[in-house]
Amino acid sequence: MLFKELQIKNLKLHNRAVLPPMCMYMANKAGEVDRFHVMHYATRAIGKIALIIQEATAIHPNGRISNNDLGIWSDTHIPGLRVIVDEVHKYGGAMGIQINHAGRKAIYKKPIAPTALQFNPRYNVPREMTLRDIKKVIDDFKQAARRANEIGYDYLEIHAAHGYLLCEFLSPNTNKRTDAYGERTLLIKEVVKAVREVWPEEKPLGVRFSASEYVDQGITPEWIADLINELKPLGLDVANISSGGNVDEQEIKLFPGYQLEFAKIIRSKTNIITIGGGLIRDLDLADHAIEDGSCDLVYFGRLLLRDPMYVINNALKLGEEVRYPEFYKRAKA
Repeated sequence: MLFKELQIKNLKLHNRAVLPPMCMYMANKAGEVDRFHVMHYATRAIGKIALIIQEATAIHPNGRISNNDLGIWSDTHIPGLRVIVDEVHKYGGAMGIQINHAGRKAIYKKPIAPTALQFNPRYNVPREMTLRDIKKVIDDFKQAARRANEIGYDYLEIHAAHGYLLCEFLSPNTNKRTDAYGERTLLIKEVVKAVREVWPEEKPLGVRFSASEYVDQGITPEWIADLINELKPLGLDVANISSGGNVDEQEIKLFPGYQLEFAKIIRSKTNIITIGGGLIRDLDLADHAIEDGSCDLVYFGRLLLRDPMYVINNALKLGEEVRYPEFYKRAKA
């Protein structure tokens, strides 16, 4: 199943392997592309990863996770980002981008958040957002989506996980507002609608969710499933399922595939194209996850940092004959 093609709207994937968005901290302070990024993403395309999702890319300079995040808050970022996309396409991969605002976890001296609650003492105390701030963020997501389409990305993903801004609005632990945006799903719905005004209907749109906060009072996969069912009519096509990151003190039992059960619950309740993973260390587990209905695509994070050619080199273990790139064919065992 891992090597079965998948069609999502106009996007045809030659297998089910995904490089998830992972911060590389290699951009300059202006958020511009470095040659490293081109090499990093193109190498995974050469390794036959079907869908490559670019690291969390900031929609506003004050919404960066670090000073070395890639940016898409300005049209000046378009030429550099287009080089990444063109190079990945050259080697047969589909290129996605995750757009993000870090909220209270931003490096900015006075970050913004739904409520003025500090993540932990290492982070600055955020300022509670005004309605004007919220409208600006919605437009920033929209303009980032417009640029992503102009650049030529195949897939767009909105980051609503790991304790960043949209995740903060979704959680009862971080959203204590008493106005309309105290309704935790309102902002993500408005962002999806705004993005869909500029992101073509024929291109798939995804959201990455944290399906659990690992605390008694918090987001659950069942609650995320209900939200997804409300977002699907607004234009959501893909759910990328992760967990954690919003509560500082959390006990997470890590093991290969530890997030797959969240993905399975969500997929079963929504019937949406689901990306799952979590410390996947071999192709057998990835193949099983698709076979048993946990997800439709599997992301390999740390594994592909260690070995960008892992999928192509281990395909035969699943009885698959994967064609090596012509320039590497002498390496085939």
